[in-house]
Amino acid sequence: MSASPLPGFNTPAVGFEQPFEMLAACHERVQRSLELLARLVDYIGQKGHDAQTRSAAADVLRYFELAAPLHHADEETHVFPLLLAQGDAPQRAAVRQLQDDHQRMSELWATVRQPLRRWCETGCTETVDEATRAAIDRFRSLYAGHINTEEGLAFPAARSRMDTSELADMGRQMQARRQG
Repeated sequence: MSASPLPGFNTPAVGFEQPFEMLAACHERVQRSLELLARLVDYIGQKGHDAQTRSAAADVLRYFELAAPLHHADEETHVFPLLLAQGDAPQRAAVRQLQDDHQRMSELWATVRQPLRRWCETGCTETVDEATRAAIDRFRSLYAGHINTEEGLAFPAARSRMDTSELADMGRQMQARRQG
């Protein structure tokens, strides 16, 4: 297994002046992190732990502990309220499902992060038990459907309701959120 740099850092640069493109780039990083997590589980099952698994586990932890919560905050601040207020009935229903997804993702992450933390430790010999594998599979599956709904419905609907100044303000707020 070759550990890669933090997933998504090789994605073409997108600036905060294009907030919806930034959200889509974050989705690419989510997908790369989830793919790395799947490869990590397979590798541990076949070969056990080594420096590469520790590095990969740390990369996945870093992404979902730091970047993913900021991404969810972006959506919950700029996309979801707009569609709940101005969207049609199917859009509002989709947003409620997306909000529920974020809650379920948080709950699943609380389960998934525990073995990842142990897998980062030198000397770890822990195998991937069925409960951990099942939680990881649910986490990955939930994100897949979630991303499809956001990119196929929520993002285009929200973007169509924003003018240039609202988009610029959204981008500035997203950037400020990341600067602490």
